[in-house]
Amino acid sequence: MTQPVSSAAFPIVAVLGCGWLGLPLARALMADGYPVRGTTTTPSQLLTLRDIGIQPFLLRLAPTLSPTDADTLRALLQGVEVLILNVPPSRAAGAPQAYPTLLGHVAAAAAEAGVAHVLLVSSTGVYPDQARPMHEDDAHASAEADSHLLRAEALFQGPANTVVRMAGLMGPGRQPGRFLAGRTGVAHGEAPVNMVHLHDCIGLLLKVLELGLWGHTLNGCAASHPSRRTFFTAAATQLGLEPPTFAEGTSGGKQVDSSAIRELTQYQFRHDDVVAALSFC
Repeated sequence: MTQPVSSAAFPIVAVLGCGWLGLPLARALMADGYPVRGTTTTPSQLLTLRDIGIQPFLLRLAPTLSPTDADTLRALLQGVEVLILNVPPSRAAGAPQAYPTLLGHVAAAAAEAGVAHVLLVSSTGVYPDQARPMHEDDAHASAEADSHLLRAEALFQGPANTVVRMAGLMGPGRQPGRFLAGRTGVAHGEAPVNMVHLHDCIGLLLKVLELGLWGHTLNGCAASHPSRRTFFTAAATQLGLEPPTFAEGTSGGKQVDSSAIRELTQYQFRHDDVVAALSFC
């Protein structure tokens, strides 16, 4: 379902999770003219958000919301047309299996507040680690896929919302060269990497909002898929760190296909070559 955002009046957008991705996304939204509300779990960040023009809210999701956090969530969403939900499982409070419960609180509050659209930032971790291309309909519960993330996605999949599954994140402050530096005997050296740069994450999400691309589940991933050996060796070398060494005779690994989001948005990726993109981290 496509319903472009009106250029005559910009709706209020709430960014739940103003961290590594959420904060620069909020800045980009404001630059485009949107009034933005944003959340943080850190009291000292409230002034940071306020000083750059974001209406700040201190909010910490938990399996059982405190009365204060429940009130804050309601206040955050009052009058909001679009909620961008950017709370990775690794940043959420509680065990991984509690993640759907945490987002369930948000889904209920958004419905109660009359939020028109939710844009959920998810992960390609929903796909099994099998040596083949992965399209959006290939996600299913398995020992290799993140079933908790799938359950959380299901809360928001519908005609009014969109889920964007981002590949491995890279960019300023998130340098892949540090991930495996110095490690030995790393498995799956010939498996393809699936990465996406921060600039393209933001560009894709802005396009979904601008074009009103609701009712979709889409992959956000760069077009190039070098081997883990090639990519992480280059990444460590660029930072002057000891490159990892890889076990011989191991391959496998999924390759995330992002053709659907490219066709729908016509967005031109800035960093489709992920080895070259290391210079922009």
